[in-house]
Amino acid sequence: MSQTPVVFLFDVDNTLLDNDRVTTDIAEFLDQHFGGKARQEYFAIFETLRSELGYADYLGALQRYRIAHPEDVRVLNLSQFLIDYPFRDRLYPGAIEVLREARAAHPTAILSDGDVVFQPRKIRQAGIHVAVEGHVMIYIHKELELADVQRRYPAEHYIFVDDKPRLIRAIKQQWGSRVTAVWPRQGHYAAEISTGTLPEADMTINHIADLSGKISQLACKS
Repeated sequence: MSQTPVVFLFDVDNTLLDNDRVTTDIAEFLDQHFGGKARQEYFAIFETLRSELGYADYLGALQRYRIAHPEDVRVLNLSQFLIDYPFRDRLYPGAIEVLREARAAHPTAILSDGDVVFQPRKIRQAGIHVAVEGHVMIYIHKELELADVQRRYPAEHYIFVDDKPRLIRAIKQQWGSRVTAVWPRQGHYAAEISTGTLPEADMTINHIADLSGKISQLACKS
């Protein structure tokens, strides 16, 4: 691809889609069909796996739970619940409209972390894949793959929208003045305060819908 002036890069979980609500729904399903003890065990596995991988892996956690309980056939019900989950209903208000607005004005892509099955399905089921016309990148650790991002989407400047301050700092450290970082204070990272030691977001918004009508202005400032 030839270099363009600006490329927009959007995260998914708790940026475009309320992933905390997804987690709550999974917990409620486990409580109802497995019981509180099983829910606690599943989420203990889930958090251990997230520490190991650096991203949420619901199906991976389910597989580990199954290994620990090979005769518990109820795991098949949870796997079906996850596969059929209505992700479109968990989009933040205005998320798709913001993607379309950005895509209409500038090259726009999804830049996400995740597994190779659940994360792409989530993105498709939510309608995000269509909104960005298939421009989706999913890595294990996206902050380590910026060279590949630049190769796929060469640009003079990037506008990076992500709910995780840690990733904003990591990417700003690498790209410096070539990136404008937007932090939607949504999800469980919303209360995180500045450390005062690492680069922070260039713009903070309360909701992803707050970007509506500001795409061109944001690109012009970059």
